[in-house]
Amino acid sequence: MSGRAERGLPADYIPPLASVDPACFGIAVALVDNRVFTAGNAEQAFSIQSISKLFTLTLALGMLGDSLWRRVGREPSGDAFNSIVLLEYERGIPRNPFLNAGSLVVADALLSSARAPRETIGEILRFLRFVAEDDGIAIDPVVAQAEKATGYRNAALANYLSSFGNLTNHPEHVLGVYVHHCAIAMSCRQLAMAGRFLAARGRNPATGHSVVSEERTRRVNALMMTCGHYDGSGDFAFRTGLPSKSGVGGGILAIVPAVASIAVWSPGLNAQGNSLLGIEALDILSRRMCWSVF
Repeated sequence: MSGRAERGLPADYIPPLASVDPACFGIAVALVDNRVFTAGNAEQAFSIQSISKLFTLTLALGMLGDSLWRRVGREPSGDAFNSIVLLEYERGIPRNPFLNAGSLVVADALLSSARAPRETIGEILRFLRFVAEDDGIAIDPVVAQAEKATGYRNAALANYLSSFGNLTNHPEHVLGVYVHHCAIAMSCRQLAMAGRFLAARGRNPATGHSVVSEERTRRVNALMMTCGHYDGSGDFAFRTGLPSKSGVGGGILAIVPAVASIAVWSPGLNAQGNSLLGIEALDILSRRMCWSVF
């Protein structure tokens, strides 16, 4: 087997992601005692893609509370992240908020206070900069444009959701928010810092300030465990025992409750669209550190 195959293959349906060197690998571990450890390409920014769904969900829950669950479920799908099959079967209610359809509903919820898409995108960026304590986090405009130009299936999902009355805004506006938050670029260090509140019972461990309630933190972590890797979620939980969220840019954010936030990045993906080397690294780390939640 070639070295390229052993590392997986970058996503090829978004042209800027297809050209990323699969030899890249970075890892950052942000402990709740405020120590940070990094290795490899931990300072190199990459497209976080679906990892952003974790942060938009947190924002939406802050706005709407549990009423969000009337529009999106909390169950694993067993299907690919961009599948339309379950959406048809369940009459326009996405199985969970980490599927593309579910994240489109979340984006619609963030838009529903009569704001323009640009304002909603700005709020998402401000939240990420706040939790990461880093104003350098930005959207990669090349990736955003490529996603908009090639996102035919996401457009179909948005229109299908709208046909069931599960979008309150125009599908084009919802898609605009969605593709831009998926195109946010962060390094492993920035991403690990941004995830600290999920490891620290909803608080920023550096300041002690509350980001979300402890109860909501447990719920988000539970969804990460059961749904964070799409149709590979069960296998990932079996191997690592860590709540996590992946993205097709090759990143994974994993949480060790009360201990650490871990970000890994390697752009080569497995068949489910998750970082092949990133999963291996988290498997090894969780075993050696005895960090499984089980």
